[in-house]
Amino acid sequence: MKEGIHPEYFEAEVICACGNRFKTGSTKKEIKVEVCSACHPFYTGSKRLLVEQGGRVDKFKKKYGL
Repeated sequence: MKEGIHPEYFEAEVICACGNRFKTGSTKKEIKVEVCSACHPFYTGSKRLLVEQGGRVDKFKKKYGL
């Protein structure tokens, strides 16, 4: 490898808005994210939002006869 062209690699701490923290490798020392695997609906199993929207559409169609 050539000298001096590669960025410095750190053990970075990732900090989520929910308070979860974990370590990974990156060119930055600290990474702040809004959603992580501990709070994301896909990984936590709380995918109620999509189910509720389907029910709302049916309710709207019944109400207005569409």
